Amino acid sequence: MKSYRFYVGIDWADQRHQVSLRETGSERIEERLFDHTGAGLRAMVEWLIKRSDGRPDEIAVAIEITRGAIVEALMERGIAVFAINPKQLDRFRDRHTVAGAKDDRRDAFVLLHSLSTDPRAFRDLRIEDPAIMSLREHLRMYEELKEDLRRLTNQLRAQLHRYYSQMLELSSGSDEPWVWDILERAPLPAQGARLKERSAEAILRDHRIRRISAAKVVEILRAPSLPVAPGAAEAARAHVAMLLPRIRLARAQFDEVHATLERLLDGMETTEEEIGGHRDVKITRSWPGQGVVIAATMLAEGLRPLENRDYHWLRALCGVAPVTKQSGKSRHVVMRQACNERLRVAVHWWAGSAVRHDPKAKALYAVHKSRGHSHGRSIRGVADRLLRDLVVCLVKQEPYRPELRVVA
Repeated sequence: MKSYRFYVGIDWADQRHQVSLRETGSERIEERLFDHTGAGLRAMVEWLIKRSDGRPDEIAVAIEITRGAIVEALMERGIAVFAINPKQLDRFRDRHTVAGAKDDRRDAFVLLHSLSTDPRAFRDLRIEDPAIMSLREHLRMYEELKEDLRRLTNQLRAQLHRYYSQMLELSSGSDEPWVWDILERAPLPAQGARLKERSAEAILRDHRIRRISAAKVVEILRAPSLPVAPGAAEAARAHVAMLLPRIRLARAQFDEVHATLERLLDGMETTEEEIGGHRDVKITRSWPGQGVVIAATMLAEGLRPLENRDYHWLRALCGVAPVTKQSGKSRHVVMRQACNERLRVAVHWWAGSAVRHDPKAKALYAVHKSRGHSHGRSIRGVADRLLRDLVVCLVKQEPYRPELRVVA
């Protein structure tokens, strides 16, 4: 890392940011408070540039966050910004106090001091491509909507379990649109018992459901209903009537965001030759098991190590690189906890799919199991090899081919 004339620490907050600045070779600390507003952030940047005599390239800023208005305001003016994990910052804080004291001014000073003495602990930030920013934001929306949909369908299932167990025989998770149509047509067990076979057949046909026949649906709905107290079924029906529109809205938005993710990936893949910024998209998506969500997660969360072809950085970020704890004769190897949780989940599902469908990955999984490893440890071993092979393909700039793989 290059040396800078000014080192700045920013302890960010929702309302006001504490900023500390020190010039190299001086012990004097200058401190300012700036509001988290457009005017406040502009004033902060102008103060830093004025203090450096109009040389923003001589300023290095340390902060705990990796993105946001304050980070982008600094980078847009050519100021170098470096991020650090809050846990690491907590360890650096112990250098200056053993009493556990903590305040905004102290944190801002610890940030600038640590950046000047231990720059390797920081990660340099840069302005990201708009396509990557959009991909990441839609990925976040996808995860939020998925959680909302799961929560709402769980509530629906709980209500059906109270009074309408026949519906759960049609769909145990109560998360299928065709079941919602039947529930709207027959919201009470007595009405379900009178549902015509042709009505059920029309619903099944509209949703292209072939695993169950209309006759079977009618048979299930005509089964004896649960004995409930007077008024209980009507009360639960009212709750269900309020849940169904919310579930349909969440499902429609979920499907829309999923389709947008696919369009974004397709657009990045088709324009990569023109803009030269996403040449790895096609290679990454060529791997079996790299569906829309997994590919989007790999590119949105792991773009930097992928671009740098840094296998060790990538495996640590994905949580598959183990951590060794050794002291004297004691030695333990444990799962890495400090990682990107979204990448951890993505590579877990990717490796799980590979174990089911790829003979080489399945053989490697069996080797790990034969050594007494757990399922999770074995899956991480497969994911580790998949990441290594992906980096090999990126280095060679070749899409996936089975003969390129070194998993065995």
